[in-house]
Amino acid sequence: MGHPVNLSMNEPAMERNVDTDSGMVSDGMINDEMVDVTATVNKATLYVVATPIGNLGDITLRALEVLKAADVIAAEDTRVTIRLLNRHGIAGRLVAVHEHNERRAAERVTELLAEGKTVALVSDAGTPGIADPGAQVVAAVRTAGYAVVPIPGPNAAATVLSASGFEASRFLFCGFLPSRAAERRRLLAELAAQTALLVFYEAPHRVADCVADLCAAFGGARTIVIARELTKIHETLHRCRLDEALAWLEADDNHRRGEFVLVVEGAVAAESTVAGVDIETVLKTLLAELPVKQAVALAVKLTDGNRNVLYKRALTLKSKNRDET
Repeated sequence: MGHPVNLSMNEPAMERNVDTDSGMVSDGMINDEMVDVTATVNKATLYVVATPIGNLGDITLRALEVLKAADVIAAEDTRVTIRLLNRHGIAGRLVAVHEHNERRAAERVTELLAEGKTVALVSDAGTPGIADPGAQVVAAVRTAGYAVVPIPGPNAAATVLSASGFEASRFLFCGFLPSRAAERRRLLAELAAQTALLVFYEAPHRVADCVADLCAAFGGARTIVIARELTKIHETLHRCRLDEALAWLEADDNHRRGEFVLVVEGAVAAESTVAGVDIETVLKTLLAELPVKQAVALAVKLTDGNRNVLYKRALTLKSKNRDET
């Protein structure tokens, strides 16, 4: 039997139905409106629990109840998690699950589930497995046949998107870019033609170099939102053109402190034509007579298009032509 956890606030408790095969939970509904329910935290189940990204008050009621009821809390850094638990008066048994021990930790978590334990998986901030440890644990648990239940909550990318002013029906989450400059620039060149919003995480000691490379790869006209210290006292969200972003970062040392989320406008879908000129036709014509580098250089002059976008498209056309011959 699971531990009974009452999430009821002002409404009478209702029964929560749990699919024992999948661990999926369905809430009682009244007139299609969500209501508070009585939940059961199940044995031999892994709960993936989102935790605050800065402000400890942002944890959800459901997350607190799961953490209280769990037999074991698997934490990225037990020192960080203990502060959250102490804040909310929760005494829990902690085990470490971080990037250096995740494979071994996944085996240990699976063993705990085999013993019938309830395990809550948390990262230092946000949702486990998203640019944080956790994916290997979840995969191992699923392979072993145990239920995995997500407990939703804070996420840095979603937080910034909600306040960015961008229409965010399509976005590509890129996580942390490579720390090596050459690898970072190579990846950004591949992303230059992407029309969806691009979301990156970055560390304070690399953010200036990262923003400079973003501007070089995408051009200065795109809009960027630079977010730092989310939900904390010095939270900042700054929106500007990419060619203005580096100057803003360098204007004040405080602008480069804290963990960063960068949201960059995607390429314009209509970049296949510029001022009525069909870039595809221009590239095909030039590539028939010139090497790729020269063809792209001339195409940039003729169309005023983005060099990285044109170069990537030229390589694709060149490869396609080789396959067809």
